[in-house]
Amino acid sequence: MAEIKAPVFPESVADGTIVEWHVTEGQQVSRDELLAEIETDKVVLEVVAPDNGVVTKIVKQVDDTVESDELIAEFEAGATAGESAAPAVDTDQPAAPVQPKQAADGGEPEQAPVGNEDDHKDQSPAVRKAAKESGVDPKNVEGSGRGGRVTKSDMANPTLKSDSSITTDSGRPVAEAVGERSEKRVPMTRLRKRVAERLLSATQETAMLTTFNEVNMKPLMDMRAKYKDKFEKRHGVRLGFMSLFVKAATEALKRFPAVNASLDGDDIVYHGFYDIGVAVSSDRGLVVPVLRDTDRMSMADVEGTIRQFGKKAQEGKLGLEDMTGGTFTISNGGVFGSLMSTPILNPPQTAILGMHAINDRPMAVDGKVEILPMMYLALSYDHRMIDGKEAVQFLVTIKELVEDPAMLLLDL
Repeated sequence: MAEIKAPVFPESVADGTIVEWHVTEGQQVSRDELLAEIETDKVVLEVVAPDNGVVTKIVKQVDDTVESDELIAEFEAGATAGESAAPAVDTDQPAAPVQPKQAADGGEPEQAPVGNEDDHKDQSPAVRKAAKESGVDPKNVEGSGRGGRVTKSDMANPTLKSDSSITTDSGRPVAEAVGERSEKRVPMTRLRKRVAERLLSATQETAMLTTFNEVNMKPLMDMRAKYKDKFEKRHGVRLGFMSLFVKAATEALKRFPAVNASLDGDDIVYHGFYDIGVAVSSDRGLVVPVLRDTDRMSMADVEGTIRQFGKKAQEGKLGLEDMTGGTFTISNGGVFGSLMSTPILNPPQTAILGMHAINDRPMAVDGKVEILPMMYLALSYDHRMIDGKEAVQFLVTIKELVEDPAMLLLDL
């Protein structure tokens, strides 16, 4: 009998929570097949099967807290579902869910009921987890799976059945009658709680200040319109605005090393490399994967890596190595329509750049009024480390490089 353990967490991660089991006790699995997902403060980690065999016992259930390298299940390598020894039954614990049975047409296996059949018919662990977080009873959701089964995606964007008696798991109505007020209570995920703690810490423990400027996006937009087709054909990725901002920020960081530094207690750490984090929104909350050595990356490299990060974030597959470190951060609230904001620092970094929406505005150009696509830029910085003069000059440098992209090519 072999042991299946939680991954070894890095020093910055104390523990994790099992958010989903993809298998049941007694189920036969293949090598590297996904068994469970563990959510930590920073990322969701996957636990896979070490070999072909059978999961004989699940030790840690959904919502259980696990520590680094802790036993979560028992496994019998080389066994088949019919040959493995039946797991011991603990009479003090509820019966484990039975193995899903294969559909008659050879399609997806039907999920066996767990617990009370009337309350939990055809629910997977992922559905039960989503139900707990949202407070919506899966019985009230229109299912898109086989035979009307409710799936995880159904719970993510639930379409409620047209039944006036729809209730939550607690028995309260999901929506009250017209004219009445309703509310629901949903527990925060570990990731969102950790993000909240870090943001609150940044506002309380740093001397944070924000300076603003505006940039004329017309030159960059004209360049993109002229070369986007050739760029995509040559490199296989679309040409966006983020890659130029990353390259402009990298050049500005070279000129103002204090903005690329971090604070470690009473020490200032000046970094001789440029690792820029790019804030990405996911279903589980805000994550900041890091582009490594951006001074050595081409614009195509930047665009391709950001695209991969976005896809991994939506699939919950960003690893700890993707989000560890970083010397500077860029956040683009403009994709959601934000006109102006004050981004919050990502400690121990000392500065963060905020991009915003591009809007046509009347501007004075050579004594004449012109309508130009303008974007507000915001640089939040720790005044303990960076003087106002440096912060303003840093932001002006980015503005100049974006308004005249040729300066990057000519190293001006």
